Amino acid sequence: MSDAQILILDEPTAAVDAFREHRLYEQFAQMARNKTVVFISHRFSTVRMADVIVVIENGQAIEVGSHEELLAKDGKYTAMFSTQAARYR
Repeated sequence: MSDAQILILDEPTAAVDAFREHRLYEQFAQMARNKTVVFISHRFSTVRMADVIVVIENGQAIEVGSHEELLAKDGKYTAMFSTQAARYR
């Protein structure tokens, strides 16, 4: 990983299985301390780790907040999260 203070990661674990993804994020959490990290992801397991989540639609930020804040708004984020989570029930 770079020594840069700002990291941008676009779907960083898209090509790995769930076990490797977990290990990578455990390692990544340690290495990313005191850095700003921008995750671009469709996986809510990744998204939930963020302090601030920005939902983008048609090039516009339509919702901004933490996971809990966005769920409470009951908007687009909630609909996407619920749709993805339904596959695990």
